[in-house]
Amino acid sequence: MLISCGFSSLVVDTLYKQAVEENAAVACFYFDFATKEDQSPAAVLGSVLRQVVSGLDEVPEGIVETFRNRGRVVGCQELAISEIVGLLRDITSTRPTFICIDALDECPLRHQEKLLDSLNQILQSRSGTRLFMTGKSDIVSEVVKHLGGRAATRSVIPIKNDIITFFRVKLGEDRLPDAMDKSLEEEIIRYISVQVPEM
Repeated sequence: MLISCGFSSLVVDTLYKQAVEENAAVACFYFDFATKEDQSPAAVLGSVLRQVVSGLDEVPEGIVETFRNRGRVVGCQELAISEIVGLLRDITSTRPTFICIDALDECPLRHQEKLLDSLNQILQSRSGTRLFMTGKSDIVSEVVKHLGGRAATRSVIPIKNDIITFFRVKLGEDRLPDAMDKSLEEEIIRYISVQVPEM
């Protein structure tokens, strides 16, 4: 498990390439600040479960039966988080799985403990499950508290040149090329250079 400050897309891209070669599963969830009230632990782990199942050649009978039973209930009652965790433990015990949770610090405080405890239960299964999470440094203590010895943390601090290179690439991808000339681009880069301290 890794806690960092952004730059997770490179890791996810690498994991997807590796997953194809090793018949592994990769599932990702991004906590979006704008919709965080809708991102309960059940919603997060349900999304992870859907992604893992979609990569299987055949859906395990246990999952089919669970959803078949749910379909018999009036209104198709949603799965409880304990059921989702159980299904994920079953699936991840049969193949290597990488679960990526991006911007964990945006998870509402009232949901953090349940989500981290659920992830810990998944990691406790006899699987080759690995967890990669990103978030601001203030979430590290919660992760260590709930995942204990399963958590290794790393701080990633971008250097000024990396930030400037990133902005140059993004400005170069502008879909409205007439809205930006070289002079404006250089002014933006100069402003960023002044705002970002040397590391």
